[in-house]
Amino acid sequence: QVQLVESGGGSVQSGGSLRLSCAASGYTYSGNCMGWFRQAPGKEREGVATIFSSGSPTYAEHVKGRFTISHYNAKNTLYLQMNDLKPEDTALYYCAATAGYCSGSWRSPLRIHEYRYKGRGTQVTVSS
Repeated sequence: QVQLVESGGGSVQSGGSLRLSCAASGYTYSGNCMGWFRQAPGKEREGVATIFSSGSPTYAEHVKGRFTISHYNAKNTLYLQMNDLKPEDTALYYCAATAGYCSGSWRSPLRIHEYRYKGRGTQVTVSS
């Protein structure tokens, strides 16, 4: 059974940093896409970044240059390093992963919310 468990959220001031983690169990990263999306109250879900074992990470425009996604194979853990946080980054952040596919449009942050497996989320709050 695949489980994704996020951690690392919290409250920071504008300009601060946080590192989110997503521990995967029962899951094989090779050949799959993993990523982060977020959802703020009253807003649509928004893709943040994706990563896959055979290519470069992909970022949504609104986080480019500030966020970095990475995967540590030895721990089977996905990370999202978030720097220069802004109040508009406030949201519930979810980790997601595909189930045996990772090609073409699946690598786009626009499709992360369609991934087969998702965690329960970790809250990030940025105050001005």
